[in-house]
Amino acid sequence: MIVVVDYDTGNTMNVKKALDYLAIPNQLSADPATIAAADGLILPGVGAFQKAMAALAERNLVPVLQQAAASGKPMLGICLGMQLLFETGYEFGAAPGLGILPGEVVPIPAKQGFKVPHMGWNQNQAQRSNRFGQVFDGESTYFVHSFYVQTAARNIVATADYSVSIPSIVQQNNVVGMQFHPEKSGKVGLAGLNAFKEMVADEHFSRN
Repeated sequence: MIVVVDYDTGNTMNVKKALDYLAIPNQLSADPATIAAADGLILPGVGAFQKAMAALAERNLVPVLQQAAASGKPMLGICLGMQLLFETGYEFGAAPGLGILPGEVVPIPAKQGFKVPHMGWNQNQAQRSNRFGQVFDGESTYFVHSFYVQTAARNIVATADYSVSIPSIVQQNNVVGMQFHPEKSGKVGLAGLNAFKEMVADEHFSRN
């Protein structure tokens, strides 16, 4: 069972609807025990970094998510959910993230011809040929964000160009992040969610 972490961040129901459409067993939950028992986790997110971290803390989910990642449980962060996986965010001042992945979340620089937020379809270029890089290489997905992740090249699976090279997919072992919204990205976005389902199934099989 994949659990979509429910912490009032806007796009949880859209993610659940996409999983339901794909017939992937899932549930929404903010219950620490349910999250800890899941085969895989999806952390969605829309909004501000500090507010989202506060919402996770209010529900006592910060250590639960950190422990799940450390245990090897497959985890997918989407949009703001991807950004929360990192150490520090700088929206409305510096604030700690979950610290699951190394790196920080900084503003997209203002440049002539590039409106912020970065909103709309943009093409992904794979930097690694893993299951996610193969799905999204050369494919366009839907972005809505004003901040982007800076992390080591070894953690970057794919990038999208928008005044700077934006990591659009990141991965470190069992933890994956997608800066775009797969649930709003048509067939290729659904293929990405299926790729995560396969990752969860592979990990479940290896443990049993």
